[in-house]
Amino acid sequence: MNEEQRRERPQEQHRARVVLVDDHRMFRTGVQAEIGNTAETGVEVVGEAADVDQAVTVITATRPDVVLLDVHLPGGGGVEVLRRSATLMADPERPVRFLALSVSDAAEDVIGVIRGGARGYVTKTITGADLVRAVFRVAEGDAVFSPRLAGFVLDAFASTDAPPVDEDLDRLTQREREVLRLIARGYAYKEIAKQLFISVKTVESHVSAVLRKLQLSNRHELTRWATARRLV
Repeated sequence: MNEEQRRERPQEQHRARVVLVDDHRMFRTGVQAEIGNTAETGVEVVGEAADVDQAVTVITATRPDVVLLDVHLPGGGGVEVLRRSATLMADPERPVRFLALSVSDAAEDVIGVIRGGARGYVTKTITGADLVRAVFRVAEGDAVFSPRLAGFVLDAFASTDAPPVDEDLDRLTQREREVLRLIARGYAYKEIAKQLFISVKTVESHVSAVLRKLQLSNRHELTRWATARRLV
């Protein structure tokens, strides 16, 4: 980070404690190398996690200023981490704030994590310097979005065409939604397992959970349900 970038970093806050949540170890290592030089960036990486359970454990133990959160994670996705961290986010004295950092710029992903309580959403094309600035802004309570997503998010929540809250869909974890969509598209359990890098038994468990939560009897009813909501 050069002298100009250091001058651009907010001076009123000398350090931001960060937890990295992403299921790709090499990506976490890259982010750590890019922004984790505390002496230069002011960012201190205090923990890492690769799935939902690890994330909740590390976040609860470290109480960071900002969590850099991937949207797609084993165990329920970023939305599930947000749901299980609601108390920490609501702490009036020292709230834990979340910034989604994802390769996805899909509407469902962006709106899902913002509804879940994230303060912003940036894609993995962001530069290290911009990510440092985003971390400090979120730590201070600002909302931060990648330029292309900012207008989209405002339009999505302000317009009459904004996706309505679907209480049935909101009962499902991110991974359950992924399985639901693939089932509705006609994929076999083995194909879903291969695509999502999970076991067939895990796919079966997710399908059972989806059917139970939506009060449906079989995959044919599930397909009709998903088609009616244009999720396919």
